[in-house]
Amino acid sequence: MLDGALTAEFDQAMFSIYQRALLEANYKATRFLHMLHEHGGLQTAIILIRSPNISEGYAALWERRRLDLTVEAVIYDNPKWHQLFDKNDLAICAKRLKAYDYPGA
Repeated sequence: MLDGALTAEFDQAMFSIYQRALLEANYKATRFLHMLHEHGGLQTAIILIRSPNISEGYAALWERRRLDLTVEAVIYDNPKWHQLFDKNDLAICAKRLKAYDYPGA
């Protein structure tokens, strides 16, 4: 059973990267925001991670040199979130970040 408080905190972290992408990278992730409202942060992250291709937002943030604002990086960079995901999800995050030369991946 997932920790409800941790899941709620993760949801907030996902909304935070939407806001930061808008303010810091001038990227309005409309589709991501819609997904957050529809599915919540955790399910949105799972949908994006398990997609066979990177998202439009991931590509846009890579172009802006702000991979730190991607779902994959937020999860990868903070071990607190790792318990919310399975090993395959974590491996996908690491593989994507490494493929796009994310520091430390």
